[in-house]
Amino acid sequence: MDLRRFSNGIALCGALALTLAAASPARANPYETTLSNGLRVIVKEDHRAPVAMHMVWYRVGAMDEKDGTTGIAHLLEHMMFKGTKKLKPGEFNDIVARAGGNDNAFTSHDYTAYFQRVPAAALPKMIELEADRMRNLVIGDDEFARELKVVMEERRLRTDDQPQAQMHEQLMASAFIAHPYRRPVIGWMNDLEKMRPDDARNWYRLWYAPNNAYVVVVGDVDHKRVFELVKKHYGHMKPVAQPVRKVTAEPPQTGERRIVVKAPAELPQLAMAWKVPKLSDVENDREPYALEVLAGILDGHAASRLPRALVRSSQIAVEVGAYYDSTARGEVTFMLGGTPAKGHTVAELETALRAEVKRIADEGVSAAELERIKTLTVAAQIYKLDSTYVQAMEIGRLEASGYRWQDADRMLEKLRSVTADEVQAVARKYFGDDTLTVAVLDPQPLDPDAKPRAKPAGLRH
Repeated sequence: MDLRRFSNGIALCGALALTLAAASPARANPYETTLSNGLRVIVKEDHRAPVAMHMVWYRVGAMDEKDGTTGIAHLLEHMMFKGTKKLKPGEFNDIVARAGGNDNAFTSHDYTAYFQRVPAAALPKMIELEADRMRNLVIGDDEFARELKVVMEERRLRTDDQPQAQMHEQLMASAFIAHPYRRPVIGWMNDLEKMRPDDARNWYRLWYAPNNAYVVVVGDVDHKRVFELVKKHYGHMKPVAQPVRKVTAEPPQTGERRIVVKAPAELPQLAMAWKVPKLSDVENDREPYALEVLAGILDGHAASRLPRALVRSSQIAVEVGAYYDSTARGEVTFMLGGTPAKGHTVAELETALRAEVKRIADEGVSAAELERIKTLTVAAQIYKLDSTYVQAMEIGRLEASGYRWQDADRMLEKLRSVTADEVQAVARKYFGDDTLTVAVLDPQPLDPDAKPRAKPAGLRH
C-alpha cells in the first residue's frame, strides 16, 4: 500500500534515503552563495552528462494558508505558467520545450517548487525565465477563472473520485484538529469555489520574493558561472517583508480517534496514523532515526516484515504499507495501512498490523535485519544519484524542511548508528491507543455505468 503519496514525503524511509544519498561521494561538492537580497543559490556540479536541473524553491506551502483560502499555494503554482509582463500564457513551457527540456512544478504542505531539466547550454535562459516570473507574474481575471476550473477538476479527478485519497484526506483532517496539516494541499472544494483573483495576487505578493526562495542547480555547470547568472537576473530585486508565520500547534492527543469513510470502491481499506516525534536536533535526537529504521524493517523491501507476514504468509492482506518521514516543517505521523484479502476484515488487518509492531516491541529485531535495511537503502540511493532531478530534490527538500544540506553527512552517521535496542524502544513507546487515529474505507456499490473522469485539459502540474 503506497502511503507515501498521501504524506509530505517523497519516498519510503524518506529522510533515511535522503541523507544516505546526500552524503555519498557524488554529492561532495555543492557550492553555495547568498545574494544581498537574501536569495540563496546552491549548485552541485555533476559533469557526467551535458544536462542541468534547475529548481527554484519557495519556503511556502499549504501549511501557511488560512481557513477559507485553502489550496491557494497550489493554485498559484498553476498561475505561474500563465504569463508575465514579457511572456504570454503558455510561452514559458514553449520556450523550455524548444530548448529540448521539460518542466513542471509541485506544491506540498511545506514548500512550492518549480523546475526545468534542460541541456546545460539552455540553463542561462531558464534562470532568466524563473527570475522574470518571481516578480513579474500577471494574474489576469480571465486566466485565473480558467485555471481555477482546471484545479477544481483536478481535485475531482485525484481526490473526490479516488476512495483511498478520500480516506487519507479524512485521516489527516481527523489526526490534526489544529495544526495546518489538517488541510489538504489541493484545498477544500468549498474554498476553491470561493477563490478570487486577489487571493492569488496577495499570495504571490507576500511570498514570492528573493528572501523567501533559493535556487538549486545540479548538472554539467560551472558553479561560479551560475552564481554570476543568478546575480545578474535576481540581484536587482528587493527583499519583501515576510508575514509572521503563526503556526498553530497541535494540542496533545489524549485518546484514540476513529473515522469511517464511505465511498464507491471494490475493497475496504485501513489507514492508521500515530503521532510521533520529528527530527528537530540533527546532532542530539535519537528516536527519529530509530523510527526511520523501524519503518524500513516493517516495509522497506519485498522481504520485510509486513509483506512477508501479512501478504505472503498469513494472506490476511493483499497489500500493506508503513511510512514515516522524520523531516518536515510541521508535525509528523507514523503510518500503517493496507487492504484486507478476500474473506478477511479491516479489523483482522488492524490486529495483524499492530501485532507486527508489538512483536518488535517484545522481541526486538535481529542484527542481520537491521543491517539489511541499511544496506538496501544505501544501494537504492546510489542508483538514484544517476538522476540530477533526485539530487536537486534532495537538496531542496532538506532545506525546505528546515535543515541544511550540510547536515546530510551527520544525519547519515546517526542513522548508521541506530541500534536494535533503539528500534525496540520506539516500537514500545509510540504505538499506544491514545495518539492513534484510524480511518476505514467502507466500500459502497460501484455504478456500473460510471465512466472514468477525463483528465482536465491544461492539467500539467
